[in-house]
Amino acid sequence: MKRERKEKIIEDMEKVFDANGTYYLVDFKRMRVSQSVELRKVLRKSSYSYKVVKNRLALRALRNRAPEPLKPFFQKTTAIAFAGKDPIGLARMLRDFSGGGKVLAVKAGVVEGQYMAPERFDEIVRLGSRDELLGKVGTMMAHPLSQFLRTLQAPLVGMGRLWSLWKEKKIGLDASHTPSHM
Repeated sequence: MKRERKEKIIEDMEKVFDANGTYYLVDFKRMRVSQSVELRKVLRKSSYSYKVVKNRLALRALRNRAPEPLKPFFQKTTAIAFAGKDPIGLARMLRDFSGGGKVLAVKAGVVEGQYMAPERFDEIVRLGSRDELLGKVGTMMAHPLSQFLRTLQAPLVGMGRLWSLWKEKKIGLDASHTPSHM
């Protein structure tokens, strides 16, 4: 491959790495070409991308941005699956497509800028999506506030009930003291 071509590939890969904070290194040696094409289609529909890379060029594109523990995984057959927004969704898609590691295997990765060891991949898959996690945090934050508001509201509700009972009693007393016309 000519030097100019390599430099263009490295430049393109740098842009892809810059645009995506999450990527998984994938070993695809047991995957047929038809399966690879199918995986690309499935990932593209969900706004993910999948590129087969030359290890040396990928490392040059990453330069100093690659965590040291990730570098040894750039060996043998390597493809990279990129996620711009939902790293958990991409992890689930790779797991589902893999069929239990029979077709492809995740070597390692970077999830939102943090190194992810291969044994932690299953933990990532088990996490809820970003929206689910934000919803849980929102609920956890709202619950104490709603409890506090109910606590503040309770004396007012009790006072309102006492007021209405007092009003009914007063009306009853006033009615019994009014002279009757005979």
